[in-house]
Amino acid sequence: MSEIKEEELKEVFLKILKEDEKFRYAILGSAGLEEILKRLDRHEEILIKLREDFKTVSEEQARLREDFKALSEEQARLREDFNEMRKEQIRIAEEQIKLREDFKTVSEEQARLREDFKALSEEQARLREDFNEMLKTVKGLQESYIRIDQRIDSLYGAMIYGFWQMSKFAGVTFEEFIRNFLTERLRKAGEIPKNAKLKKAIINGEEINIFLKSPLIVGEVTAHAETIEEIDKLMKKTKIVERKYKGKARKILIVLTATKEAAKEIMEKAKKEGIEAIIGKTIAE
Repeated sequence: MSEIKEEELKEVFLKILKEDEKFRYAILGSAGLEEILKRLDRHEEILIKLREDFKTVSEEQARLREDFKALSEEQARLREDFNEMRKEQIRIAEEQIKLREDFKTVSEEQARLREDFKALSEEQARLREDFNEMLKTVKGLQESYIRIDQRIDSLYGAMIYGFWQMSKFAGVTFEEFIRNFLTERLRKAGEIPKNAKLKKAIINGEEINIFLKSPLIVGEVTAHAETIEEIDKLMKKTKIVERKYKGKARKILIVLTATKEAAKEIMEKAKKEGIEAIIGKTIAE
C-alpha cells in the first residue's frame, strides 16, 4: 500500500512539474538548473523568431526570384525592342540621307526654275513691248481700214450713182439696177451661190425690195432720204422675214441720194443696227 502511494505521488509530482512552470523553476532552481532552462526558453524563442524570419526571407527570396525572372523577361523584350529601334534608326538615317539628296536635287531644280522664271519674265516684258507696238500698228491699220472702207463705200456709192445715171436711159428702174448690181457683186465675192439672184418679194403683206432666201438677205432701196425713216422700215421688214424663215438676215440699205445731215444719221444708226448702208450721193439740203 505504501508503494502504490509512492507511485501515485510520483505521477502527481511529474504532472505538477510539467504543468506548473513556477513550481518547475522552483524545483530546478533548487537543483541549480533554473538559469539554464530560462536560457533554453529564450533560445527557443529566438529559434522560433529565426524560423519565422527565415520563412519570411525565403518567401521574400521567392518573390525576388519571380521579380528577377520578370525583370529578365522584360530585359529580353527591351533588348528586342532596342534591336528593332536600332534597325529603325538605321532605316531613318538612310532615309534622311536620301531626303538630303532629294532636297539638294529640289534646291538645284528650284534654282533652275528661278533662272527660267527670270528669263521668262524678261521674255514676257519683251513680248509686252512687242505687243504694245503691235497694238499701235493694228490700231493704225484699223484706222486705215476704216478710211479705206469709207472710201470703198463712197466709191460704191459713186459707182451706183454713175451707173444709175447711165442705166436710166435703158429703161431700167433704180430697184432693178441695184438688184442686178448687188447680185453680180455678191456672186464675185463668193457671198452667194453662182446661180442665186436677188429678187423682189412680198412677205406677209410687206414689199421687200431686195430678198434672198439662202443665205437670208433683206434689203431696202430708196432714191432719196432726208431722215432715218428708211432704216426703221428696213428693221421692220427684217423682223418679219426672220420670224418666217427662223434665221438671222443680212441687212442692206441702198440710198441714191441723201441730205448731208440725213446721210450722217443713217450711217451712224446703220452701224449700230448692223446694216450695210451705201449712199450714192450726198446733196445739200
